[in-house]
Amino acid sequence: MDNGYEKEQFTTISFKSSVAKKFRVFSKKMGASNSMTLLMMLDFFEVNNMSPKESIGPTVHTLENLIKKRVSAVIAILRDMEKSQTKPTVAMMQSLFEEVEPKSKPLLVEKKNLDIDEKVRFREKEL
Repeated sequence: MDNGYEKEQFTTISFKSSVAKKFRVFSKKMGASNSMTLLMMLDFFEVNNMSPKESIGPTVHTLENLIKKRVSAVIAILRDMEKSQTKPTVAMMQSLFEEVEPKSKPLLVEKKNLDIDEKVRFREKEL
């Protein structure tokens, strides 16, 4: 039953039969009674300050354009931050680390013992 409206009386409103059928199908999809569906529809239009005569299409497109502009602005801000803050900071850090590192590193070369014959792996112990 309709919560909060149990004690109210029903009244008759005349609709064309095709409109009434369409509304009943819509009410079933909403999972509410005809009265509650109509009340939800009226509340929607009042809360959103809209009229059923207005097209929602341009409103959606307008919002989409606004969002795109704001995203573009955020991207521009991030690029500016990268240019003015991140890249100079990285360059300073690299220059600091380059000064700390020794200029010429000694090369590490593996020394091979040339006296030992590589073919002989094991030798007998002399007692």
